Amino acid sequence: MSRTYFVTGAQGCIGSWVVRLILEQGDRAVLFDLDHHDKRLAQVLSPEQLAAVDRVQGDVTDTAVVRQAIEACQADAIIHLAGLQVPFCAADPVLGARVNVVGTLNMFEAARAIGLPRLVYASSAAVYDQAEGLEQVDESVTPAPATHYGVYKLANEGNARVYWQDAGLASVGLRPLTVYGLGRDQGLTSGPTRALKAASLGRAFTIGFSGPTDFLYVADAARAFVECATAPLDGARIFNLHGESVDVAAAVALMDEVLPEPQRGLIQVDGPVLPIAPRLSDAALRAALPDLPSTSLREGFGATLQHFQELASAGRLPTDDLDS
Repeated sequence: MSRTYFVTGAQGCIGSWVVRLILEQGDRAVLFDLDHHDKRLAQVLSPEQLAAVDRVQGDVTDTAVVRQAIEACQADAIIHLAGLQVPFCAADPVLGARVNVVGTLNMFEAARAIGLPRLVYASSAAVYDQAEGLEQVDESVTPAPATHYGVYKLANEGNARVYWQDAGLASVGLRPLTVYGLGRDQGLTSGPTRALKAASLGRAFTIGFSGPTDFLYVADAARAFVECATAPLDGARIFNLHGESVDVAAAVALMDEVLPEPQRGLIQVDGPVLPIAPRLSDAALRAALPDLPSTSLREGFGATLQHFQELASAGRLPTDDLDS
């Protein structure tokens, strides 16, 4: 029996891959967004898949609209990915709070009202600080976010605990860090993906942050969200998402290994270290869902490069993210 997934933020990088996985497993995807530009979806989905999605236009900050949309589509599961990223929250903290906190509260309120057993939402490794001296950070480490964005994500985790405590509504919040892959073109940690795209086109690019970080392939991140949306997990669960923790300079060396010879050496690194713990432990998530995929960084870069090359050959690779 097929399920209906209500997906917010489906225009984003992880969201596009979430939709792809939902369709590939024969389920229905209902996309809820303020607008539908399809820039990333058109890269990740086939034309047939793109035509198969259902769409609802609406604002996550509008409580009544959110509830009406979820009720109307008779959702079996909610995957909430909509949110403003670090630079946008820094530029407009009030708007960031409305979208990232109030928008998430609206998802919980709608899920509670229609009797869904759980929902899954995007938290972030930005709830941690740099946590110097810790080899790996697990969920027992006390959060200390250094950005408005991280504070909003931590607030969502706290609200999730209250919904479990007061209403018995279960949830899973997932904490990724540097997600990379086809469709990742926005936010500070999009730098590595944009760099690989630029180099694939023979263009130089400078990644704007340095030091170690936790790289996670987008398809692996999407699979975690899809699996958690229907897994029989109770409580207000919080899980780190972990891929491979390496220094950005080492990641660039891996990119040069997968790039053709003429396109190597085009990527530079120049910027501060991210104020976020760079090494995440996902032991708790692996214990709960042991069959989740784990793509190596080299393999992920290779797959991403292949996607870029295929789209470029078809004249469908957007480059506006390289011009800013």
